[in-house]
Amino acid sequence: MSNPAMSTKEEKPEEQKGNQSSWKDFLYNPRTGEFIGRTASSWALILLFYVVFYGFLAGMFTLTMWVMLQTLDDNTPKYRDRVSNPGLVIRPKFMDIMFNRSDPLKYKQYVQHLESFLQPYNDTEQEKNDLCMYGEYTVQDQEEVKRACQFKRSLLGECSGLVDSSFGYAQGKPCVLVKMNRIIGLKPGGDPTINCTSKRESDLAMEYYPSEGRIDKMYFPYYGKKAHKSYVQPLVAVQLLLTREDYGKELSVECKLRGTDLRNDDDRDKFLGRVTFRVKVTE
Repeated sequence: MSNPAMSTKEEKPEEQKGNQSSWKDFLYNPRTGEFIGRTASSWALILLFYVVFYGFLAGMFTLTMWVMLQTLDDNTPKYRDRVSNPGLVIRPKFMDIMFNRSDPLKYKQYVQHLESFLQPYNDTEQEKNDLCMYGEYTVQDQEEVKRACQFKRSLLGECSGLVDSSFGYAQGKPCVLVKMNRIIGLKPGGDPTINCTSKRESDLAMEYYPSEGRIDKMYFPYYGKKAHKSYVQPLVAVQLLLTREDYGKELSVECKLRGTDLRNDDDRDKFLGRVTFRVKVTE
């Protein structure tokens, strides 16, 4: 009489052989020539389909990009959602200008920053640019390469670093350069000027270079970095004529763009047409 347990044990090797054979046939069946369930011709058709499909997608993407690029101008963005009113920024690039006028190391960073920033404004560099007509826009819409108007460093007078290499910091009368952000195509109405005030009881004496803080129209419009390669932004230098009574006090100074139709009173953007910084000088 046979033992059921013995029979089950004898059948297991046959089942294992059958499973191994099935996996081998699935990977490659020599009788049908199939690899992972498909013949070579079937795999070739699938591969061809995906090559054609992804090739078509790549072609469509390339064509779409090419068509889009034909509509773009290298010099002017097609869509400009930024406001057409420029912001104001200062140099040296610090919102808090605090130093001891008797210690050159305390104001060295400000002087170095101004000196580095003004290198493109050196008279020898600016003499390569054009002498433009004062009081008139320099419109060059039809010219492929735009001319840049001269803005010589010497126009900044006592704040040029040519007369006083410390830009007034050694005398406790620091210079601050104010400039407008570049906006392509901007032509401000009126005569733009920079005017600064100190938030204190009595007025703080200031000197402007060029005189009256004027930004001439000839520096507008701006045509972009690619077309207007040698363009430099016009500057207004403000020298704060501090006295000994001002030393040790933190003074808040606000500079605004005036005399034009450009905005300077947007409470949501404190740099739109204006800029505020703090100064504290000790001795």
